[in-house]
Amino acid sequence: MVYVNTKKKVAFISSYSPRKCGIATFTSDLIRNITLAAGERFEPVVAAMGTDSNLEYITPVALEIRKNVRYDYVSAADYINCSDVDAVSVQHEFGLFGGEAGSYLGTLLKRLNKPVVATLHTVLDSPSAEYFDSMIDLCDTCDRIIVMNERGIEMLQDIYGVPRRKISLIPHGIPDLPFIDTDYHKRGLGIADRKTILTFGLLSRNKGIEVMIKALPRVVEADPSVLYIVLGATHPEVLRHEGHSYLLELEEMIADLGLKNNVTFCNHFVSNRELFRFLHATDLYATPYLHKQQLTSGTLAFAVGAGKAVISTPYWAAEELLAEGRGRLVPFCDSERMARATIEILTDDSLAFEMRKRAYEYGRSMTWPKVGAAYWNILQTLTVPARSNAYSSAYNVKSRDHRRIYLPASEVRSVNPGQFGDNCRAGALGSAID
Repeated sequence: MVYVNTKKKVAFISSYSPRKCGIATFTSDLIRNITLAAGERFEPVVAAMGTDSNLEYITPVALEIRKNVRYDYVSAADYINCSDVDAVSVQHEFGLFGGEAGSYLGTLLKRLNKPVVATLHTVLDSPSAEYFDSMIDLCDTCDRIIVMNERGIEMLQDIYGVPRRKISLIPHGIPDLPFIDTDYHKRGLGIADRKTILTFGLLSRNKGIEVMIKALPRVVEADPSVLYIVLGATHPEVLRHEGHSYLLELEEMIADLGLKNNVTFCNHFVSNRELFRFLHATDLYATPYLHKQQLTSGTLAFAVGAGKAVISTPYWAAEELLAEGRGRLVPFCDSERMARATIEILTDDSLAFEMRKRAYEYGRSMTWPKVGAAYWNILQTLTVPARSNAYSSAYNVKSRDHRRIYLPASEVRSVNPGQFGDNCRAGALGSAID
């Protein structure tokens, strides 16, 4: 009898838990929900994009790629080529990858002999030459490109010349939360009888928290019970470069405006369970972001899917998610308009309920089980090219031990072989991808 492996083994190149990063959380949720859709037919492995920190990974992480070590990208490509991986999924954000404009990822992808699908978390509308070239390289080497909204499709076609047949639209996944009243959950958090506004996500200057804080004096004058909750830790990259300076500036602004009883910071990385408790207790969700050029927002997608009344500046993701009465858009950096819209929503129960209902109904199309199934449908169509077996035979891999990657002679002449020893993080967890 000939044994036929019916599993589809997929390698995910992405940041991954325990790294505190939105894309790491996205990838974990994606893998979980593809597994729900595919069952035993799907086997994930992860090549985790590393940081300066030493993180303790567990299955399905098979190797770690150090962001700024180009040899690790070569090693990871050879590692995947020598394995029985059937397809590769890349979660793409320029800042995840080393080299100019994340160009080290191109080094990896051009070396792969497996089919690749890339999910774009950012698409630039006015890229500099290096970012344009990096995106072109990515799109050329991928078999399928996934974007999360219609604007992304238009930008890829008009700016980067990507054929429409190569692009798929799959929304950002969201948990399938119930449509519920907030009072019970407010009591659980000790904030009963208060009107609540929430912003969550990793804290950085582009979030525009100061815009909402400057709007609050008028809002509090209309309703002194208002509490603005800013939920989430300072972004690790921000913390590395400027510490908590942004948070301290916001706290000083709050003190100057006399808002100490109306604003609270929960400055830590929250689990999904904790996040859901706060979402359920929220009357109004706010994203006062400063820049239009943001194509995706997992936090806003979560709020829409939970059926929250939402107020936001008109960045690209918000324009699409909040269309047709699913939320209220206000101009960038306009605290006066933010205050007026906030007061209107918090004091008009019928308006808030209509927003919530429209948002929740729209969100049913974005729940994680549906998103996982959509990804699985694409992954099933990808097949390993015939050249992969011949390519893999050029590598001398120790018996069932991928901790050390051996390059063909042509590469060894230009690369220090010691870079691929046991101390190299790419492949250090070896056996998980066997």
